[in-house]
Amino acid sequence: MPSYCIIPENCQSFFLFVDQLPVDPVSRELLKAAQVNKVEINPATGAWTIDITVVTGISTQILDIAAAHLCQKCGLSKVLFNQQVKDLRQYLTQNWSQFAGQVVQGQQAVKPLLLNASWVLDEETLTIETAGELATAILTDRGIEQAVKAFIWQEFGRRCEVRFINSVSEEPAAPGDDAFLTPEYKEALSEAAAPQAKAKANDNPVIFGRNIRGAADSLQPISAIQEEARNVTLTGQVINHELKELKSGRFLLTFDLVDQTDGISGKVFFDNQEQYNKTAGVINNGMQVIVKGMVQYDRFANELILFADSMCRVEKKAARQDTAPVRRVELHAHTRMSAMDAVVSAKNLIKTAASWGHPAVAITDHGVVQAFPEAYEEASNAGIKVIYGMEGYLFDEDINQSRHIIILAQNNIGLRNLYRLVSISHLRYLHRKPRIPRKILDGYRDGLLLGSACEAGELIQAMINGSNEEELISIARYYDYLEIQPTANNEFLLRKGKVADEQGLRDINIRICGLGQKLGMPVVATCDVHFLNPEDEIYRRILMAGQGYDDADQQPPLFFRTTEEMLAEFSYLGPDKAYEVVIETPRQINDLIEVIKPIPEELYSPQIPGAEEEIKDMSYKKAELLYGTPLPELVSDRLKYELNSIINNGFAVLYLIAHKLVKKSMDDGYLVGSRGSVGSSFVATMTGITEVNPLPPHWRCPACKYSEFITDGSYGGGFDLPDKDCPHCRLRMEKNGHDIPFAVFMGFHGDKVPDIDLNFSGDYQPVAHKYTEELFGRDNVFRAGTIATIAEKTAYGFVKNYLSEKGSAARNAHINRLLGGCTGVKRTTGQHPGGIMVIPRDMDVHHFTPIQYPADDKNSATITTHFDYHSISSRLVKLDILGHDDPTVIKMLEDLTGIDAKTIPFDDAVTMSLFSSTRALKLTPDDLNSTVATFGIPEFGTKFVRQMLEDTKPKTFSELVRISGFSHGTDVWLNNAQDLIRNGTAKLSEAISARDDIMVYLIHRGVDPQVAFKVMESVRKGKGVKSDDVEKLRAKNVPAWYVESCQKIKYMFPKAHAVAYVMMAFRIAYCKVHHPLAFYAAYFTVRANDFDADLIIRGEKALKAELVILEEKGNTLSVKEKSIQTILEMAHEMYLRGFVFHRVDLYKSDATKFQIVDNGLLPPLGSLQGLGESAAHNIVAARQNKPFSSIEDIRSRSRVSKTVIDILKNHGCLAGLDDTDQIMLFA
Repeated sequence: MPSYCIIPENCQSFFLFVDQLPVDPVSRELLKAAQVNKVEINPATGAWTIDITVVTGISTQILDIAAAHLCQKCGLSKVLFNQQVKDLRQYLTQNWSQFAGQVVQGQQAVKPLLLNASWVLDEETLTIETAGELATAILTDRGIEQAVKAFIWQEFGRRCEVRFINSVSEEPAAPGDDAFLTPEYKEALSEAAAPQAKAKANDNPVIFGRNIRGAADSLQPISAIQEEARNVTLTGQVINHELKELKSGRFLLTFDLVDQTDGISGKVFFDNQEQYNKTAGVINNGMQVIVKGMVQYDRFANELILFADSMCRVEKKAARQDTAPVRRVELHAHTRMSAMDAVVSAKNLIKTAASWGHPAVAITDHGVVQAFPEAYEEASNAGIKVIYGMEGYLFDEDINQSRHIIILAQNNIGLRNLYRLVSISHLRYLHRKPRIPRKILDGYRDGLLLGSACEAGELIQAMINGSNEEELISIARYYDYLEIQPTANNEFLLRKGKVADEQGLRDINIRICGLGQKLGMPVVATCDVHFLNPEDEIYRRILMAGQGYDDADQQPPLFFRTTEEMLAEFSYLGPDKAYEVVIETPRQINDLIEVIKPIPEELYSPQIPGAEEEIKDMSYKKAELLYGTPLPELVSDRLKYELNSIINNGFAVLYLIAHKLVKKSMDDGYLVGSRGSVGSSFVATMTGITEVNPLPPHWRCPACKYSEFITDGSYGGGFDLPDKDCPHCRLRMEKNGHDIPFAVFMGFHGDKVPDIDLNFSGDYQPVAHKYTEELFGRDNVFRAGTIATIAEKTAYGFVKNYLSEKGSAARNAHINRLLGGCTGVKRTTGQHPGGIMVIPRDMDVHHFTPIQYPADDKNSATITTHFDYHSISSRLVKLDILGHDDPTVIKMLEDLTGIDAKTIPFDDAVTMSLFSSTRALKLTPDDLNSTVATFGIPEFGTKFVRQMLEDTKPKTFSELVRISGFSHGTDVWLNNAQDLIRNGTAKLSEAISARDDIMVYLIHRGVDPQVAFKVMESVRKGKGVKSDDVEKLRAKNVPAWYVESCQKIKYMFPKAHAVAYVMMAFRIAYCKVHHPLAFYAAYFTVRANDFDADLIIRGEKALKAELVILEEKGNTLSVKEKSIQTILEMAHEMYLRGFVFHRVDLYKSDATKFQIVDNGLLPPLGSLQGLGESAAHNIVAARQNKPFSSIEDIRSRSRVSKTVIDILKNHGCLAGLDDTDQIMLFA
């Protein structure tokens, strides 16, 4: 019989075996740290050969003892251990270059600094000596210290401190290989230089004003400030600081100063730019400061304000530290993902555990595992192990009687089983909370460790309810370990009379320890963490009060304790037992658990054989159809570059999927609009994914394929080009091209995962979603899950209500501090409006995420990913199949007019005039109360955008694209482009509108393309232009106003997105001019819910009067009133153009659609407010058979309510109908 080899996934049995060996503790730990690589088994001879990797060599004598015990336990004839010593020093000596590449984690800019460093390794510290202080600063700033720690821990199982020191040189030595002198490397040097200079400047504690000396004796808590006062000195933490320039030319700093007692808002004015810049360079949120000034009542803020004259930095109060020689492991901790319960983020929990030197920390949220992705990312940076677990709700027969249980994943098998349990509990046993039947848990127990949990677990509940010893032993045996907690966690048992006194609480823990000893089971002490520090209980108190808990103010101390704090808590057990439950046993549990990854690190795309060739062939075939053979060089180069990036990075399948989805919709008669930057890809254009053509503006002959490109930036887009005949065919050439670089979509190197967002008709969206199931299989397609957390507005309500109930008139600064601790806590889950996550056919979804219903709604027909889609979007393909009104309106217009929307010209002069005048409608500005006629046109109909149009008077398509960019950006138009255009500093065609503008403009000015891309990326993220790049732009004569404009921008829209939106909008605008009744019919049909037929049939004067009333309300209009105002404006315009609205007709009106009748529109039944869409459809269905004989007949056949009858009667729809059919008896 041949021998065979196994590769073990789970080493738990080996660890248990090692625990039983008669060897010294050091050797036992070395064996437990060994990694079992493979076991070669010879069934014929009963011999095993076990290959292990060890950190330190294990003596032959110890391995022989282990081999002998294995033979005895397993009935083997022979066991041979082959050990390979994994020596860190040897690895670093032989593989320093490989090591440097691993730890920089893609930050190639800093790799040369490590390659040129020297190192020394002693027992516990790796010291890396770099060439100069600047190099050390770069490596520290980029997080390389933590990356090295994490790498050594993951690869060598060794906790090693990492220390960077620098040699005498003042700057990094240049690498010997010139290939390393990349732009990224040079950028890293320049970026690090600024913080070095800033650090030296920050030696001065003064932020502004004078140094505040000798103030310690006069300091008072902020809560003591209750009236106006001079020369007040306060200390606290700065939060919510903001610096801005005033119209007067002065500068204003506002800030909140808070301590544990209260808070106060502060203001300071600066007269010159130098003071402003100095302060802006040193002040930060979270900074501890001492402030001196005058407290006065501020009528604008309506409270006392600190008008500061001086502010200085002071040392923060030292945070709690864990200084125990051997430190504990927390096995029961909740994060903000424990909905409306815990207030500590996974990031802060893990950072704290790592800073305390804890070897690991567990995440055990209530019923969910949604903190895992964040925990993994933070732990990778901090160099600490995460134990992935959950506090579940366990039940036997009665789902109403569930008890808490801690479930920890030991290995990858356990992790998948944990994910399956999460899915099952959410999909099949959701009863207010996701619950787990014991029989189901038993079936998925492999790779899991079960703990008895808190007082809500079945063991302590049995104790409280008087179970005898035998019953308790039976319960305890189910678990792998038992759990005890600080007695103060359970003080509510005293208040409820379930325990007599504090000794009774201690007795619970003592009894559990006794059970553990009797059964030989581990007992661990945990904190049941819900907040990080003792003082953070206020945040949980506020949330509990907001949910109606009457004991919210009696918060148990569920904070994260240090080892010393836990030893003190359990001192009544005696020093040895306390050490065992606090330190020894939790660390042993930790040793049983492997280092695992909760989500894979690679992208797993669905496989479509031949996708690469299909995309390539499709692209070239379409390009040659449009531009001829051979392709023009500009077209050929763009196509080749993009295809290389797409195919070489494995993204062809994403393009093919998007192509299939768009083709399906187009074949079914619905246009698809693109979103985001996908229109930046020429391959996307050639494969029919987007209409947007990103090539430079050009003419193209449809007959002979001759083309002519404009590459000097003189035209903003191809639709702006003048008409031109082909020099060969004399035929009118087509115009296209919007000059959008590919880098905007997939990065400068073309390796960024493409995010293809598509706007389908809202009517067609369900069909598109269904089609994805046909493509990939129903079990492989899930809606992208979202996690809704408490936003600032909601938190404000919680805080204000809590303080009001306490009769506390808190200042805004104090409220803002409390807001910060309550925001970010999970409220519920949801789904992305159109996001679909696709699992490869050969993989289980639980390799990536559990699944659930959105918002825990078990009546939903939708299943979503349990993890928020952002955390797994780089691991799975996400399709954005969004529903949008524009494609729906276009479809209606095509049906009503018979035109093909794709043939509408984008340079139609009459249509273009709508965006700068009212002449095309034959109306005056006074008629419309506007100088432009864009009411009802997507993107251009709001008051805000109409004002932009009035300011800019656009005359070309590309200018409309710019306005779309302005309207969607943040700090792009207001206080920026608007002022530049009004002042004549810049033309509309020059002002920055979309992110692509920056890259294209700078390249046209002669700036290096990579620098242009870098500036664009920095500006679009709200980070402005860095100082060294400013100099590069000045060198190419980029105007100062352009750079200043960049510095103000916070967010920018992609040009491709703007072009796609404007193309749809222009088609609809074309119909407004040339097919007005079709336009109004489509417009009102999409918005029928807000249409009030009773009001609108009263005519133009009545609508004008109603609009005046709404206009007078100004900014106080509600959302509903704003919608009504928009509808009335459109109806008023339609009347002014000479068209009419007919009364709703019981027999002729459609249920939901407006119909063109004579010289006007016939509204649908559903446009009668209060009637409802369901009733409208019922009436239409009932009238098909025969006319209604009476009002009673309508109610009977249509099954509508008396309210609906009254609505129809009031509108005049029931004229001539008797109430009942009784008169028929005597006919």
